[in-house]
Amino acid sequence: MLYTKATEALQRENFDYAIELMTQILEKEPAVIECRKSLRMAQQGKSGGRGGFFKRALSSAGNQPAIAKGQLALRKNPLEAMSIAEQILNGDANSTGGHRLLAEAALALEMPQTAVMSLELLYKNAPKDKDAGMKLAEALALAGDSRRAERVYEELRGQYPNDNEIFMALKNLSARKTLNEGGYESLASGKGSYRDILKDKDQSVRLEQENRQVKAQDTTEELIKDWETRLQAEPNNVKMLRNLAETYAQRKDFDRSLTYFDRLLVIDGGNDPALQRQIAETKVARFDHALSKLDPAAPDYAEKAAQIKTERQVFQLEECKARSEKYPTDLQIRFELGKLYFEAGKITEAIQEFQKAQNNPHRKIQSMTFLSKCFAARGMNDLAAKRLQEALKEKPVFDEEKKDLVHTLGVILEKMGKKEEAMEQFKAIYEIDSGYRDVGKRVEDFYSGGG
Repeated sequence: MLYTKATEALQRENFDYAIELMTQILEKEPAVIECRKSLRMAQQGKSGGRGGFFKRALSSAGNQPAIAKGQLALRKNPLEAMSIAEQILNGDANSTGGHRLLAEAALALEMPQTAVMSLELLYKNAPKDKDAGMKLAEALALAGDSRRAERVYEELRGQYPNDNEIFMALKNLSARKTLNEGGYESLASGKGSYRDILKDKDQSVRLEQENRQVKAQDTTEELIKDWETRLQAEPNNVKMLRNLAETYAQRKDFDRSLTYFDRLLVIDGGNDPALQRQIAETKVARFDHALSKLDPAAPDYAEKAAQIKTERQVFQLEECKARSEKYPTDLQIRFELGKLYFEAGKITEAIQEFQKAQNNPHRKIQSMTFLSKCFAARGMNDLAAKRLQEALKEKPVFDEEKKDLVHTLGVILEKMGKKEEAMEQFKAIYEIDSGYRDVGKRVEDFYSGGG
């Protein structure tokens, strides 16, 4: 569901929102390669191809502290290093240091496809960079793309004809390629048979279908049958259970999806907050699906729709409260709970949650924004304005999020009777995006009225 929202945002060129959603997905599931590719597109879209020599130099200098931090994290926690690298690329899609850090972290985590994306860019920008080329060829080989790996080695060999390291790497790749084709490596060790080779080919086709996540109805049916058959022999196979749970959810068969999620929960022992969040999201999707099935023309549509929405809100609030009690230090859950309280009109409870959630660096600005809205809802406009001004200090880039902050501040200042200060906020937006919300009308009315 998050990925669907993210791709829709990407198509609308709402790059900041797409980046935010895709970052959330990759924090939960860092190996989802399609999401990582979409994130690259969003990052490039946000950059818009901008960046002359001086801009790149300034950006590079500004990234150095983060790159140094990432290199330190790389030694002990490659996943953290990868997250730092993505934050760098969110601000500078073509950062050489960011891509090098991400590639190193991905290789350390045995995620060669992720490494390939960054190494291809580095090698393309510097085709004589032997280190980048060697790492790219290694990552391609690990990802199973021996032909492209061989091509990169040949290109490097053309650049460095007397380099023995490149020659040996190419020779070793050719040897592995010959042994691996058709399963001959197993035959050579005496552990395989020609029947195994044919069997492996069938398995490869099935794995390819799984990895590509083909959603055609007939293919999905075949995959489900295959997974359920394999599950009979391996009832605790976590991968099969997750495949079935997620596929049934995609097919809107939520009850069956949840039976597999429940089995995962038993195996996990209820210790995985990400799994519990996924189950909650599936149950919310079931409410949304029930809402979409109602007939808007029916006389009782409004009543039934209101009932489903109320039940959904009660479920979300109770479920999130339970998770926050189980994981009291998880600030992401605190943020989610604050939003649910806010939507339910429980402002006092929402304030308490957002005050805790703002200590999460990934949710700091959003938490401060919601806090300002909570204060404004209580008529505490001075506190709301102060919190927005603090949030704006954290936003050097005038992106969509900053526009929202500035606009909200303008509205609150206007309520406080500070019309000139409010107009300064609206003018700041007008200068870069005159079509944003009601900014154009506000500013033009101000000038037509004589200022």
